[in-house]
Amino acid sequence: MTNIAICAPATPITPEQRAACEALVAAEFPGHRLTFHDQCFERAGHFAGDDLRRLTALLECANDPAFDVVWFAKGGYGSNRIAEAAVARMNASARTKTYIGFSDCGYLLAALYREGIGQCVHGHMPVSARSDGGKEAIRRVLRWLEGDTSGLEPSLDGTTPAVAFNLITLAMLSGTQMMPDLTGHVVMVEEVAEHLYSIDRLFFHLAGTLPRIAGLRLGAVTDVPENYVEFGQNEEEIAQFWCARMGVPYLGRALIGHTSANRVVPFGLASPPART
Repeated sequence: MTNIAICAPATPITPEQRAACEALVAAEFPGHRLTFHDQCFERAGHFAGDDLRRLTALLECANDPAFDVVWFAKGGYGSNRIAEAAVARMNASARTKTYIGFSDCGYLLAALYREGIGQCVHGHMPVSARSDGGKEAIRRVLRWLEGDTSGLEPSLDGTTPAVAFNLITLAMLSGTQMMPDLTGHVVMVEEVAEHLYSIDRLFFHLAGTLPRIAGLRLGAVTDVPENYVEFGQNEEEIAQFWCARMGVPYLGRALIGHTSANRVVPFGLASPPART
């Protein structure tokens, strides 16, 4: 049995979203047991509780030896505000866990990866369980926890460490105390709801701050707002331009992003955890 604790480091989910995720697991994954922290449903303005409440809930899940996995309920802005304090207060039990999320929760994954705490995994989150596409993305995560690698990003070769981030999250991390050393990694990035000029600006920042990475892959860039004038390059051309400026290989596309096709990317060189 894999015991999975779910908390919301950024924004809240609804009881209906919890029910949909619980129904999926009960019907198809009897080897997993979900425990939603009450904090997932709280609200303090934009956030799922104030910073202290979100931090406390995360630590209760991470530091409890009864849980094998900490699964972040939803993205949205906010996990950066508690990430440094969280990793500083994690105990030995926290270091044995798998941590799963993406989008804004990339701040936490980065901080955990930097400190060598647990296994960090880019993957879909419980918030998506009410749609058919979201269910399938969640199944990839749950199957991976069982040892099924069919839902992994296809380019992972097991020989080069990899990470996956939302582009703006990675750019905001760069230069902070939470940024891990990505030297020699394949870095995968995706984005949602940003103008193409903003995509270009984010790559500009990363071009000046990333270490010598092994290469870059571009995931889905979706819901791009219409600008008053066309930018003149599409998202792939922008990525190729800045890779050339950085002097790192552009390796093509990746199946990650804010879509139902989002694949699982374990950070580093990882295999599915063994569960009993």
